Amino acid sequence: MTKRERQLLNWIEENPMISQQELAERAGITRSSVAVHISNLMKKGCIAGRGYIVQNTSYVTVAGGVNVDIGGWPVGDNLVARDSNPGVVKTSLGGVGRNIAHNMSLLGLDVRLVTAFGDDVSAQKLAASCGELGIDISQSPIIHGGRTSTYLFINGSDGDMAVAVSDMEIYNHLTPQVLAQRLNLFNGSQAVVLDTNLPAESIVWLAENCTAPIFADPVSTVKAEKLRPILGKLHTLKPNRLEAELLAGVPITGEASLREAADVLLETGLRRVFISLGAGGAYAASREGSCRLPVMPAEAVNTTGCGDAFMAAITWAYLQGTGLEDTLRAGLAASAIAMESAETINPVMSEANLCDRIAAV
Repeated sequence: MTKRERQLLNWIEENPMISQQELAERAGITRSSVAVHISNLMKKGCIAGRGYIVQNTSYVTVAGGVNVDIGGWPVGDNLVARDSNPGVVKTSLGGVGRNIAHNMSLLGLDVRLVTAFGDDVSAQKLAASCGELGIDISQSPIIHGGRTSTYLFINGSDGDMAVAVSDMEIYNHLTPQVLAQRLNLFNGSQAVVLDTNLPAESIVWLAENCTAPIFADPVSTVKAEKLRPILGKLHTLKPNRLEAELLAGVPITGEASLREAADVLLETGLRRVFISLGAGGAYAASREGSCRLPVMPAEAVNTTGCGDAFMAAITWAYLQGTGLEDTLRAGLAASAIAMESAETINPVMSEANLCDRIAAV
């Protein structure tokens, strides 16, 4: 939804009987322009039927991965190969799409999650968690005989990963045909957030058929390639430096090359790009301008979930109608909150805490 559409929708919500001429005078635009905006709002499902009947169910949809993460840490000084090592094993819920949806829910958004579940105990745990968070998973298919996505890793005594196994075959079931059955859900969204755990052909189908603005998280340099054919159809892209280099074909070595990489991405037709730079903060660019901001002060405990929190917050900010710099500031504030928790998702994340963190800078 554009800022102008949001403005008009707010006035219509206040007075459903307001005329197009009154809307035009308030907005300082022509009546014909108002008619076009109202037509777009009807296509997006924000207004239903004549008399400006406002559709009250405003929601965002996330299409992407859910995971059960199983991690092992040896107690001794060394990890002994081909042997049983005493240690600690922990299980947690993850997945880029699920993590983004989790943060969005904590920020007060109505979230629908489209993913694929197996018919196993892991799916039951994930479904129960989504239910507690208020995340709607009713449109996520259960694949009979399928294995819910699982990431198994073992760290060495130095804390770095020694070996891992990733079982994500189940996402192959999220075919274009499956997504097509849910097109009304996507098109009725205020925004659609996707991660590249979806099959490449499904990402292309969604970009070509979804009328809601699409926000994309590349996830990794390998999976980022799936976005290359549809960059120009995206509203917002959130890569890290390596993913931006790959998709733009520009090595980022300083400010000039950072701007160049962003410009190359925008030339595809992409509306906005937010490039995370780790300790260097983040850079945002659109056709109207660009800005770079440093990281916000925080007690760093765990940086694992910072990117997911960032994506959730810039989507939240977009729905508030904020400008580019304030949207970037929201993303960095959410990252700061995220890193202050040992958990991937900081349970204190909320709209109030996010606004307080933004205001404190």
